[in-house]
Amino acid sequence: MKQNLTVLGSTGSIGVNTLDVVARHPDRFEVFALSAASRVDLMLEQCRQFSPQFAVMAQPQAAQELSDKLAQAGLATRVLASADALERIASDERVQVVMAAIVGAAGLPACLAAARAGKRLLLANKEALVVGGEVFLRAVREGGARLLPIDSEHSAIFQSLPEDPATWADRVEKIILTASGGPFRARDPATLSEVKPEQACKHPNWVMGRKISVDSATMMNKALEVIEARYLFGMTPEQIEVVIHPQSIIHSLVQYRDTSVVAQLGTPDMRVPIAYGLSWPERVASGAQALDFRALPTMTFEAPDARRFPGLQLAWEVLAGPTGSTAVLNAANEVAVQAFLDGRIRFDQIHQVNRATLDAWSAPQVDELAGLLAIDEQARERALALVRKMGPG
Repeated sequence: MKQNLTVLGSTGSIGVNTLDVVARHPDRFEVFALSAASRVDLMLEQCRQFSPQFAVMAQPQAAQELSDKLAQAGLATRVLASADALERIASDERVQVVMAAIVGAAGLPACLAAARAGKRLLLANKEALVVGGEVFLRAVREGGARLLPIDSEHSAIFQSLPEDPATWADRVEKIILTASGGPFRARDPATLSEVKPEQACKHPNWVMGRKISVDSATMMNKALEVIEARYLFGMTPEQIEVVIHPQSIIHSLVQYRDTSVVAQLGTPDMRVPIAYGLSWPERVASGAQALDFRALPTMTFEAPDARRFPGLQLAWEVLAGPTGSTAVLNAANEVAVQAFLDGRIRFDQIHQVNRATLDAWSAPQVDELAGLLAIDEQARERALALVRKMGPG
């Protein structure tokens, strides 16, 4: 029996790769709904190929343009533009699987809706856990949802852990997240102020969107992954380690109590974790190239340089802080990265904005979505004020 799939963020790199895997298995999956922000022409082509019942565009002008083009093409896909459209297509009773690939905190409400509706939730939006934390996990438990990680690192950990989560605490010593080190792994930290957006977006191993590419260049992406791993796998922050592995062949590792280490290896292709999430506990063809061990480069490992990647340590700092600290870091970073991409601050000032926003924040504990979203908004306002004051001087 086919499974109905909603893809949140279908025109981004994760969404495009998801649909590539889906197209290889027409007997297993049917696309129910797609969503995007503004890329009308690509969404139109996706609607033409997969015939979803619904499409959601975040920008009203884009929604109208898509609706007009669908009508001209004679396609039956209905465009939704209401404020709750994303939540509707994520929680619809006809949907079994939701791919959550919207970048940033904007994807959190839809992720929560899918969790509360008991969906198989394929989580590529790490901010759902970074911002939502225990609030999000509670929705997963209460809704009876199945949460499966899609980030290559977290998928690798999930594949390397024992099948029964009840045994993790007794068997696992620590989890080790690998990082490529991005485009500036060997660059003199004193020159990072000179980095331009096009340089930061040129990842050596992965083809990704601009925001996540910048996060990889600062290693803030890894900081967010540390936070995500803490919530996904129930480990203490002290049980999470990061090691730089420039070749991106080993995607992450689990060290057990007896010191043995289990790792997941593969080509740097997001279709592998996507295919695993879609088919779990089975495995289906992903379209990725298989590893040729006879042709692999020498694999190397190194510790992250705190001078080059000062933002990485913020992960453990916010995890030790009150609920909401992780949301503050995420919000500040989203603002700072966008400001860098817009040419309003320098590359090295991204960390300065994040650090200063955290230092200025103090708030009570929160345990519901409204409180977290309020913290998110307040942190963004503070970060924006810092950006305006700072400038690319």
